[in-house]
Amino acid sequence: MSRTPSHSAGRRSDGEGSVTQRKNGLWQASLMVNGHRQFAYGKTREDVAGKLRKLQGVAEQNGQLPHPGRLTVGDYLHQWLEQAEPRLRAKTAVDYEILVRLHIAPHLGKTLLSKLSALQVARLYATLLREGRSPRRVQQAHGLLHKALGDAHKWGLLASNPAAVVDAPRRERHTPRLWTQEQTQRCISAVLEGHQGGQYGPLLGFLLASGCRVGEALGLRWSDVDWQPQRVRIERQVTEVRGRPQEGPPKTEAGVRTIALPSWGMALLRQQREQVAAWKVGSQRVFPTQVGSVPLQGNVRRSLDSLCAKLGLTRVTVHQLRHISLSLLAMAGVPVKVAQERAGHSTPTMTLRVYTHVLGDGDRTAAAALDALRPDPAAEGSIKM
Repeated sequence: MSRTPSHSAGRRSDGEGSVTQRKNGLWQASLMVNGHRQFAYGKTREDVAGKLRKLQGVAEQNGQLPHPGRLTVGDYLHQWLEQAEPRLRAKTAVDYEILVRLHIAPHLGKTLLSKLSALQVARLYATLLREGRSPRRVQQAHGLLHKALGDAHKWGLLASNPAAVVDAPRRERHTPRLWTQEQTQRCISAVLEGHQGGQYGPLLGFLLASGCRVGEALGLRWSDVDWQPQRVRIERQVTEVRGRPQEGPPKTEAGVRTIALPSWGMALLRQQREQVAAWKVGSQRVFPTQVGSVPLQGNVRRSLDSLCAKLGLTRVTVHQLRHISLSLLAMAGVPVKVAQERAGHSTPTMTLRVYTHVLGDGDRTAAAALDALRPDPAAEGSIKM
């Protein structure tokens, strides 16, 4: 963190200020007056230094900070992000900053926080949709506003939370196009026996065998592999923040789990161990690159695209390999609860969504079961069981 040379390293007194650079690259000026801190933001150090001088001038003239009633939505969201950042995952913090900078601030940034209405929030969502933002993206903006404005209400800056009474747009549900069992077998054979898929072939096969998230597979170490009785322990995952891999705990508490692997899944791991040993990269990761670094997920995606084209398979995303693995469990009659724990889902909602897609019309199955209760004409008044 950079700061202006004139500031001491100790606690700052009233009227003193600081200029620092945040993790997202923006510069920030802060000023403490009468026990309250005021912030200003800019793209360059010179920009925020000028804003700091203006804040100091206002403080000297009035002896106090600008009244909270003059706080804009943009300034408040920047301050809210700053206090929330230590509690957020790095990727989440970056996503929130992008949502504020690109989607929310351009439309509501100059609005006084105290004057923000539910109608303005609803108009924001409608505007974002007209601009071509996906319903999912608008839902994310709604989630951020709901939380941030809820905190403003809790802290006494708003009489109520205007986002709490506005409905976010419904997310369009698309039925995923997953592989059939024959297509899945073709892919497994190509990777395991044909050594296809390049350096990421075993990784793609492992995702089908385990059903784990790609970030969890990239965080896997050889110490997490239990060769007998054929299982792996998921304790960490790798996420990409601004194109750089960062390692951390799984997405939820349910993500920490042990996954039993089929024999062909263990065969893939043995194949991968030999491959990594031949690269002589000295990595403890199960799925490094040929130079020992963490694979970028874009490169893994391109490897899968190439494999699908070569084998004539329906093109799927890397994440959908996880869904395909769950679909195999559904076809095999594995209970939803078992599949949920294996997948690391915190709730069975996503697991059920995949199961419903695979198993089809459960209501028709129920009707067929009731059809067995048709009265037996040979015995009047009896029920055929």
